[in-house]
Amino acid sequence: MSLPSRNPSSVRRATHQQSKNAKLSQRSSRRSNHATQKQSRAVPPEARKVILFNKPYDTLSQFTDGEGRQTLADFVPIKDVYAAGRLDRDSEGLMVLTNDGQLQAKLTQPKSKSPKTYWVQVEGAPEESDLEQLRRGVTLKDGPTLPATVKIMAEPQIWPRTPPVRFRAAIPTTWLSITIIEGRNRQVRRMTAHIGYPTLRLIRYSIGEMTLGDLQPGEWQEISAV
Repeated sequence: MSLPSRNPSSVRRATHQQSKNAKLSQRSSRRSNHATQKQSRAVPPEARKVILFNKPYDTLSQFTDGEGRQTLADFVPIKDVYAAGRLDRDSEGLMVLTNDGQLQAKLTQPKSKSPKTYWVQVEGAPEESDLEQLRRGVTLKDGPTLPATVKIMAEPQIWPRTPPVRFRAAIPTTWLSITIIEGRNRQVRRMTAHIGYPTLRLIRYSIGEMTLGDLQPGEWQEISAV
């Protein structure tokens, strides 16, 4: 049985495309490595940039996006700063942007024990026994959480969310102050869902000693010391 012949021009095209893809992959890897190196660098105090930003709802916590969605670049014109920790697209509140890799690590790594406080509106009215589970730590799909500081708080005097939170008229809501030193993906939302009280709205109020202050959604402020 004879084998089908291969078109030499098709082979050349395939080989050329494979070579092109390999070069693009190498360039992308170099860019990623370069960005990582820049983010991991320490900078002298006089060159350090630290930006506090109030991330609006429905904004990505990154500077670029290939799908036309709203990003940090729509609000912050400062170059060569990177997010010290992320916020979900559907979360709001404080982000710290910096060009200091060591500060970035200090604020994001659990071993540094840099506390992050969130104002969390949940559906329902949790009791102290429910909150005690979060204070001790709960086991999520990616493992147990570290103990959290959790308190019931009065509704904060803050900006209205756009679009508004959808409430169920027959079910009350409660605001919680939750402080953690971890930063897993959607961790606070998963923690409240685990005890039966889904999160309706989540606002990060502070990271370490830095707070939102009077910043409104989309506003940013450069600070001189951390």
